Amino acid sequence: MRRAIYPGSFDPVTLGHLDIIKRAAAIFDELIVCVSVNSAKPSGLFSPEERVELIRRVTDDLPNVKVDCSQELVAEYAKSHRARVLVKGLRAVSDYEAEIQMAMVNAKLYPKLDTVFLYTRPKYAYLSSTVVKELARYGADLSDFVPRQIIEQVRAKVAASGQDYP
Repeated sequence: MRRAIYPGSFDPVTLGHLDIIKRAAAIFDELIVCVSVNSAKPSGLFSPEERVELIRRVTDDLPNVKVDCSQELVAEYAKSHRARVLVKGLRAVSDYEAEIQMAMVNAKLYPKLDTVFLYTRPKYAYLSSTVVKELARYGADLSDFVPRQIIEQVRAKVAASGQDYP
């Protein structure tokens, strides 16, 4: 079985993330979307458990996609789940520079692990979870940015955080 891991913070999951998930799910027998706790981003809008639930809601029509959460190194997580491939989405050259370095580190930690890069479709190239949170704070229409199933949860979470603007 060809199993791959798509790791990320997904705070919140965007249409760009969902596009990568769907494309990777079409390539691999099983795709585990792993909400990883990012030490560079210690806190988030959503808890890791809430992110898992949001991703499950938007991928429930993809039978070969599983969603999990981990605080361990991605290479160790992949090894413990017998996955030999990481999937990473790339928006720009700057993403590539950071991701290729991480791919080499992961391969050093787990030599059987390869990283596959999927380019972001041009219509999502500008999109990030950070952009979504900022737009939500200003009350912008989120329908072109996050899956429709979670728009209200994103709005409510931003409002509850006290970070929204009039």
